[in-house]
Amino acid sequence: MRRWLAAASIMMAGVLGLAACGGGGGGESSQQPAAGGGKQQVEVFSWWTGPGEADGLAEMRKIFEQQNSGYSFFDAAVAGGSGDKAKALLESKLQAGQPPDTFQGHAGAELQGYIKAGNLEDLTFLYDELKLKDVFPQQLVDQISVDGKIYSVPVNIHRSNVLWFNPGVLKEAGVAAAPKTIDEFIAALEKVKATGKIPLSIGSEWTVTHLLENVLLGSLGTDAYNALFKPGGNWAGPEVAKALESFNKIMSYAGDPQDDWQPAAKQVADGQAAFNIMGDWAYGYFHNPPEGGLGKTSKTDFDWAPAPGTEGTYLWLSDSFTLPKGAKHRDGAIAWLKVAAGKEGQDAFNPKKGSIPARTDADKSLYTDYLADALKDWSDNKLAGSVQHGVSVNQPWLAAITEAVGLYISSKDVKALQQGLADAATANAQ
Repeated sequence: MRRWLAAASIMMAGVLGLAACGGGGGGESSQQPAAGGGKQQVEVFSWWTGPGEADGLAEMRKIFEQQNSGYSFFDAAVAGGSGDKAKALLESKLQAGQPPDTFQGHAGAELQGYIKAGNLEDLTFLYDELKLKDVFPQQLVDQISVDGKIYSVPVNIHRSNVLWFNPGVLKEAGVAAAPKTIDEFIAALEKVKATGKIPLSIGSEWTVTHLLENVLLGSLGTDAYNALFKPGGNWAGPEVAKALESFNKIMSYAGDPQDDWQPAAKQVADGQAAFNIMGDWAYGYFHNPPEGGLGKTSKTDFDWAPAPGTEGTYLWLSDSFTLPKGAKHRDGAIAWLKVAAGKEGQDAFNPKKGSIPARTDADKSLYTDYLADALKDWSDNKLAGSVQHGVSVNQPWLAAITEAVGLYISSKDVKALQQGLADAATANAQ
C-alpha cells in the first residue's frame, strides 16, 4: 500500500513540476524549440522515452530530417507509461495557448475532448492528398472519424490483451501451457505462488486498469464487453460483478507494484515472475538489443499468448499524431504527419516499438516472431477497444475509472469498485 501511495505522490509531483516550469527552464519537455542553422524546429510531443518506443521514434526522426532539410526535430517527450504525465502537461500547454506543433494521442474516444474544445485541425485534407483511406483498414478509419472528419494520423496498431510469461518459471511450477481461461489463470497463479516466485508482476496504477480491462474482456466475452461502452451499458449487472470478483482474486497474486510497466515486465524476463499482462509494446522491450531493450530470446526467456479468455479477440489501440490549432510550425507539423502516415516511416518505427503498422501495404518481411502473429490476428480477430489506452472511453470517463481503481487498490472493496465503475459510465457514456 505504501508503494502505491508513494508512486502516486511522485507522479503528481512530477506533473505539477513539469507544468510549473512550462515558461522557462527545467525539464526537457518544458523547453521551447529554438531556431538554429536556418532550420525551423518542429516540436513533437509524445510519451515515448522508454526502450523500444524511443528507438522507434528515433528512426522516424531520421526519415523526417532526411526528407525535410528545412526542419529539425525537437523531441518534447515526457516520460511515463500510457502517457498520464504527458497528457497532464499537454493540457496545461493547450490552456495556455502554447500547443506543440504536433502531439501523440490514442486514436478513438481519447481525442474527443480535444476535438470538442476546438484544439485540433481536421486532417481529412491530408487523407485525401495521401490517399490514406486506400491503405488504412476501413474499420480503423471508421473508429477515428468524428462526424465525417478525421483528426489524427495513426502510426501503428497495438494489442492490449497479451499474456507475457516465462516458460522456465511455468515449467518449474508444473504449468503445462499458457492458461486459456480465467479459471485456468487463477489455478496457474496458485501453482506459481507455491514455488515462491512472483505469480503476476504489475507496475504503476495505470497497469492495474490495464489488467482490469483484460479481465473484463476475458470474463464477459467480446460482445458483452463492447456493450459496456454504449449508452445503457450495464456496469451494475451480475456478469460484471463476477468479472470483478475474478479480478480481485487475480490481484491477490500480484507482486509488489513496480514504478512502471518496464520493470514489471523485466521481472518476467529475468525469471523472477511468471506472468505479466501488458500490451505488445513489451515485445520491443523484451526483444530489442541491450542498448534499446533487454536482448532476451523469445520462446526461451519469454513467451506470449492472448490474455486468458480473450483468444480470438484483438483488444486494440493505436498511437496517432495530431495537428493542433495554432501550431507555430504548421507546415513542419504536416511534414511530420506525412512521415508518420507513410509506409517508410511506419516500417521503420513499428518493428522497434513492438507494434504492427496501421497501413495494409507494409513490408510484411519486417514483422517476424510475435509481430507476425499480431499481423495475422489483426486481419481475422474480433475487435474490442482498450479502456486505458483511449479507444472505448474519453478522458473524463477514464479519469473516473482510474479513481475507482485507485480506491480499490487501497480498500480491496469489490462492491465499491463496481459502483464506482457504474457511476463513471452513468456520468460519461454518450
